[in-house]
Amino acid sequence: MRKPQSSSNYSKSPSSRTGASSSSSRPMSRRSPVQSGGYSAKPAFADRKSASRPSYGSSLRSGSSSHSSAHSIAPSRSYGGGGSSSSSSYRGGGSSYSKRPSSGGGNAFGGRNRNRGGSSRGGGGGKGRGERIDASRFINKVVSVEVEEVFKPRHQFTDFLIEPKLKEAIVGKGYILPTPIQDEAIPKVLEGRDIVGIANTGTGKTAAFLIPLINKVLKNPNEQAIIIVPTRELAIQIEDELRGFTKSMKIFSVCCVGGAPIGRQISQLKYKNNFIIGTPGRLKDLIARKLINLQAFQSIVLDEADQMLDMGFIDDMRFVMAGMPKVRHTLFFSATLSPAIEKLINDFLNNPVRISVKTRDTSKNIDQDVIHLRRGEEKIDVLHDLLNQPGLTKVLIFGKTKHGVEKLSKVLTQKGFKSESIHGDKRHSQRQQALKMFKSNQVQILVATDVAARGLDIPDVSHVINFDVPATYDDYVHRIGRTGRGNKKGIALTLIG
Repeated sequence: MRKPQSSSNYSKSPSSRTGASSSSSRPMSRRSPVQSGGYSAKPAFADRKSASRPSYGSSLRSGSSSHSSAHSIAPSRSYGGGGSSSSSSYRGGGSSYSKRPSSGGGNAFGGRNRNRGGSSRGGGGGKGRGERIDASRFINKVVSVEVEEVFKPRHQFTDFLIEPKLKEAIVGKGYILPTPIQDEAIPKVLEGRDIVGIANTGTGKTAAFLIPLINKVLKNPNEQAIIIVPTRELAIQIEDELRGFTKSMKIFSVCCVGGAPIGRQISQLKYKNNFIIGTPGRLKDLIARKLINLQAFQSIVLDEADQMLDMGFIDDMRFVMAGMPKVRHTLFFSATLSPAIEKLINDFLNNPVRISVKTRDTSKNIDQDVIHLRRGEEKIDVLHDLLNQPGLTKVLIFGKTKHGVEKLSKVLTQKGFKSESIHGDKRHSQRQQALKMFKSNQVQILVATDVAARGLDIPDVSHVINFDVPATYDDYVHRIGRTGRGNKKGIALTLIG
């Protein structure tokens, strides 16, 4: 074990040197894989006694949908018998959900809301900003085509000018061909260029910055980098991936996030860390206590910068950047490019290389549809029926408020479903436990606020269901990005009414 440095600027707890423990995996219940269509009344994973209502099956038709430019939520047209339509309703037993118009998503159980959430600095409530979204934007049918353009990277991971032991670690993780953002960004980061990376979630952004930064540390053990992300879950996920790349390399890190005990983080900062990964508020607190010396850090990563801006972390981001050396290596990643983001780029980066691999808002692998409620129907009852359909093997449900999410999870548990919740009012340990149980298939439903909408890599999510309509279309894009990741297919459904 290394002794603490005489300076209090760095730290590493001996207990945190080991890699993250792997979660035990339980076999999934015997159900059919995600299919494009064919919801039936057969219960999926709820107690079969709870399936008392009729089914609302779906025929997920192929063919792309047209997107209206209207600025209010408009009802989607039900499919007629064999006719084509620009949007759809879920049908069953010869009837369909009615095309009752709605001005926004419902609240916790059937009531309407107006998409005006309160502030949510780190917690996952409403963002205090709403926009009226045409419901047709929530519909996009996956089209099967005979010939699909396949991305052909210019490099293999073995081609990159990185240390042999890092190449071995990459191959050991099963990586062969880089994703588009990795193919474009890694060579430029290795050259020391500042980067602006615009890419959708699930495109491999984390490895795009971790691999070249790890290589810098291998070449110079005194190299240090700080990585700032919007949520504690994303910070922990990045540290887990870092440890996966750096086993037995004597590369050390600490994760500094709000909600977790600060005492342990202070203890870890007594050791030198090559990487500090954290959320803006907690990092600012530790810097103000003079526990982190930013002048010692040569590289900084701002990941999911647009979400940090949305969550009100702009002042904290500027505080951290102001403490960094003037000559530094800055890597900036965002899923969107707004005027506010452009200003941050101009303020923070030096002659950056811009890399955009974003070709569309949502993945082509996600079949998107809406479910309109009939007059008098309760949203919770419709959700119950939907969850009793086969194929919903691993479902992430998004709600608008912390209270509504917690209430919905408890009601689903009472109805016989295996459900957990994640939101800003839960303790750090509770959030991590819920996420772990969902990832390892100990529960099949995770009900969450938008705190789980960004960056999280949860394997094999079959469905994303918007119980409440998101505040903005960008929020919608990030929510449904939890399914259909990589080359897998996914289904996203939005309840309206």
